[in-house]
Amino acid sequence: MDKKKLVAGIEAMLKEKGSRKFTQSVEVIFNFRGIDFSKPENRLNLDIALPHGKGGKEPKVVVIAEADMGASAKKAGADEVLSVDKLLEYKKDQPKLKKLVQDSVFLTQPNLLGQIAKNFGQFLAVRGKMPKPLVGNPENAINAAKRSVRISSKGKYMPVAQAFVGSEAMEPKQLAENIEAVYDAVKNKAGASSIKSAYVKLTMGKAVQVM
Repeated sequence: MDKKKLVAGIEAMLKEKGSRKFTQSVEVIFNFRGIDFSKPENRLNLDIALPHGKGGKEPKVVVIAEADMGASAKKAGADEVLSVDKLLEYKKDQPKLKKLVQDSVFLTQPNLLGQIAKNFGQFLAVRGKMPKPLVGNPENAINAAKRSVRISSKGKYMPVAQAFVGSEAMEPKQLAENIEAVYDAVKNKAGASSIKSAYVKLTMGKAVQVM
């Protein structure tokens, strides 16, 4: 991906942003060739920590943990810590569960993943909200979760994937570096030759080709 072309494309996109009553998000869209997303091993489902964050309201980080790990997560900056028993209470109240999931990212004590998958796997998976294991330094993991985006291939056959990479309030260089982080992760998974083209666009704007 050519850095100069990327920055120029971002600047062209921002130049046409117009005046809105809200801050528009920026997304990157990748088109692929020669890759069969009907094969599970080829599908994209990547979480990427953006170097400059998303340029807007950070997601709520919910940690599912017990005892000492729960206390450590709260001290490290988790917005909410839930035990498995507490989480199971949400299973009885779908509106409450949907509200919890809406603007949250989830981390979990690794040995609890099986219980979570058994009770909430289908509900969370279709929303791209399955928890990631909380390993290593809790503060680093929580900060990375706040800056992370997920990019997934669309369905089995559509050769397209997209991710939000920031907002119109960010500097072009910051957006470019966020996009490069996503591109590198996608390239490592799919291979550079499989990426046919890339575009950037604002929520209400036209797509601008950057690759």
